[in-house]
Amino acid sequence: MVAVVVICRMLPYYLAPVISLLGVAFLYTMLFNNKSNNEFSCMIGPYAIFVCLITYSFVSIVFNMLFAWKLMSIPKEFVFFTDPYIPALFMIPSSFVTMIFVYIFRNNLSICKECNLKFGGIHERGKFGRIINYESKFQLANLLLVFGVLSAIIWSYYLGFYKNINQNARDWYVFTWLVVITLVLDELYFAMRYYNLYLDLKENDELLTPEDLMNMTSKIYLRFYVVCGNNIYMNVHEIDPKTHLREIIDTPFMTKRSITGITIDEVKNIIVRMTGVDNGELRFFFGRKGSASEKQSILRYFYFLDGKIEDYPSLKTPGEWLDFNQLKKIYSASPGLLSDMTVADTNRLATIIITEKLFNDKGFRKSKIKSYVPTFSLEEVRDSVLDFQDDKWIKISSFNSDRRFFRLRTWWRKLMRGSRKKATWM
Repeated sequence: MVAVVVICRMLPYYLAPVISLLGVAFLYTMLFNNKSNNEFSCMIGPYAIFVCLITYSFVSIVFNMLFAWKLMSIPKEFVFFTDPYIPALFMIPSSFVTMIFVYIFRNNLSICKECNLKFGGIHERGKFGRIINYESKFQLANLLLVFGVLSAIIWSYYLGFYKNINQNARDWYVFTWLVVITLVLDELYFAMRYYNLYLDLKENDELLTPEDLMNMTSKIYLRFYVVCGNNIYMNVHEIDPKTHLREIIDTPFMTKRSITGITIDEVKNIIVRMTGVDNGELRFFFGRKGSASEKQSILRYFYFLDGKIEDYPSLKTPGEWLDFNQLKKIYSASPGLLSDMTVADTNRLATIIITEKLFNDKGFRKSKIKSYVPTFSLEEVRDSVLDFQDDKWIKISSFNSDRRFFRLRTWWRKLMRGSRKKATWM
């Protein structure tokens, strides 16, 4: 955005829309065609500026077209065919309005949904996820504040002090260099902020260097959910790893192996040793790469036991049987009583099963009764043939016929997906 403002000041004014659209193209490449998209990073800041520049480009072009067709009369400071054209009068207020919507709907942004699908949500990514979640919100709030303050200053000066007869150095300082200086100082603030964050994490030995990642051995983390009927075996006295000061509920069946791969027979032997029950049914739940390195994987499994919980008064690993309905109530009312990973896994399980009950694979409702809210049990999970590794139903849960303009947005997504593939091929 700094580059767009400066270059618009240096080059002929009629090139302003070209310059802003080049900025949009650059950010589009960064967001959708860059290898950093495959890394564990948050791109919501560049995405917000990307949307702001699109809004500014669209608004300025539309107003100038209306002026050229003599459908609207606007001051020459808003027309990039005349001298002087002041891009900040359009850019900063339109960016402020855009940031209001981005901030309000930040949890529903497509880039955030794709990131959560690929890398997992905040609960799966541990401390890194909590930092990213907080800082992304803080960055958006900061941009909202910066654009709001700049809009107030620029438009107050334009309405109260600016004379369109003759432009002086003070005018260009307010309309151009004040914007540039403010944004650059804001960047320096965040550079200092994240350097201090880096020092804090380094002091607490919570960082992995590139050398650490290169030397890291491959690890597979295994999590098992042992189920009998509609009951699940949990440790209700697990120590919260975030604070070490309170107890949370989590599965007691967790282990890790320093290997690159593991067979299903090895997995079965592990859970048999941990439970002391060898006649259970092992079922793969889903897996994901760890948040620290591609060399780490976290795999989840169900281990279904036949009969009733009275047949298994105690297992080899300490814990107790919980009715799944009780666990769902805790998940809905007090998720903080559960471990982050249990919350994330329960959310995925519930989202997939309930979405499949409500919608078909095209995203259209199976039942016309919108008040219908299905439920499910662990018996249904055992009998289900759904692939919980597939993100299809997760995507449908966030984009379906209950959303406004579903058909129109579906058409637009297909159009954008086709243009993105074309851009990648080129």
